[in-house]
Amino acid sequence: MNNQEIVQKLWKLCNILRDDGITYHQYVTELTYILFLKMMHETSQDKEAIKDSQFRWDYLMTLDGIALKDHYRVLLVELGKSDNRLIREIYADAKTFIDEPKNLEKIFTSIDQLDWYSAKQEGLGDLYEGLLEKNASELKSGAGQYFTPRVLIDIITELVDPQPGERCFDPAAGTFGFMIAADRHVRKQTDDYFDLAEAQIEFQKNKAFGGVELVKDTHRLAVMNALLHGIQGEIILGDTLSTLGESFENYDVVLTNPPFGTKKGGERVTRTDFTFTTSNKQLNFLQHIYRSLKANDQARAAVVLPDNVLFESGVGTDIRRDLMDKCQLHTILRLPTGIFYAQGVKTNVLFFTRGSKDVKNTEEVWVYDMRTNMPSFGKRTPLIKSHFEGFVQAYQAKDRSNVPDERWNKFTREEIAKKDDSLDIGLIADESLAIYENLPDPIESAEEAVEKLEEALGLLHDVIGELREAEEVNSQEKGKKPTFLKYKRVPDNE
Repeated sequence: MNNQEIVQKLWKLCNILRDDGITYHQYVTELTYILFLKMMHETSQDKEAIKDSQFRWDYLMTLDGIALKDHYRVLLVELGKSDNRLIREIYADAKTFIDEPKNLEKIFTSIDQLDWYSAKQEGLGDLYEGLLEKNASELKSGAGQYFTPRVLIDIITELVDPQPGERCFDPAAGTFGFMIAADRHVRKQTDDYFDLAEAQIEFQKNKAFGGVELVKDTHRLAVMNALLHGIQGEIILGDTLSTLGESFENYDVVLTNPPFGTKKGGERVTRTDFTFTTSNKQLNFLQHIYRSLKANDQARAAVVLPDNVLFESGVGTDIRRDLMDKCQLHTILRLPTGIFYAQGVKTNVLFFTRGSKDVKNTEEVWVYDMRTNMPSFGKRTPLIKSHFEGFVQAYQAKDRSNVPDERWNKFTREEIAKKDDSLDIGLIADESLAIYENLPDPIESAEEAVEKLEEALGLLHDVIGELREAEEVNSQEKGKKPTFLKYKRVPDNE
């Protein structure tokens, strides 16, 4: 049994919990608590990591029914107070959503009966990553909607090429996918660190890779993911766009996919060190990233950003201009739509290197259009490595001017300045506008329309909720019993 088959079995266990009203995201969090105990047992780390034998896997498997449920709830609280930093972070404020004792027992029993020998052979870290990716692919909205596809992470990491001894960072770490890939890339270069000295190995495992994640449950998944991949770098629970982020600096490599804008997204920004003030979350992340790199002509970054960052006027223009002054913005990859689980999102990858001076570092920008005249990506047509072959060849070419690819175009700094420093450039002619056969798949178009309608419905729910709150406050202030709006929400499955 391979890891993909194990992931499918783990995912099917979610059906057991539907009667408890547990969501997919809650289920993955619940699995994280339980899988950690089992994986520590399978790798013989539990005796060292978990001092109290009553909280180890062997003891739990002697319990059933209500006894298991009661003991499991105590376990979550006690491990949340552990002296071990990683265990404490995984179980911080942990609680179970499972009410039915027999359901909890079934989860424990089913996990215990999986083919753990095969899982260890393929790697427990890869198994857990597969579970996280499965979770993201099943979500139509919420935390998984901008989950960065594994193939895109791997391509970006390969091109940025992290080296042994470099400090790598992700200021919007999510489940730590970029740093996992960076670690894997360095291990591949060094024969799984075998070629490094002992002090270098210690640095790679404990200091080379770090990140910050704002959402508590996602931070928990990131810590677990890092631990299973042998990384014990610092993963901070916090907000990069708060004053906390002012201390994140002097990195050699930054790889990240910052969160895209949401309602009230700009309210958290409390940074006092930004030159340009804006409520646009992506522009603030971009400011942070190029400021956090070492100014040595070598520190580099790759960041996934939505289209609005390329063309937003006002402060957006100022930030792009500052980026091109302080950094050599050498490459922009215009990504196809449909590769993220939220349909219709248009994104790009910006590759740049921090200069040792603060002016005129960008002389020319190369743009690769991987969006126009491409397949309609989604669950039916997943993005795979071969789709990036043309871009990788162009990016790595010794002489970029000799690359015979219509998708690959150069823009001088002067040409960009004439466009008011807009970077919304490099898209080629769209053949589908003239060729009937290239019209979008009607099923996928319908699915996209439904998701947009669901998003609009969600916004209306928010408006109604805020009106209800306002009416309640107003009624209480007047000493009257609130007369709530008459509203019934239709379940998602109707």
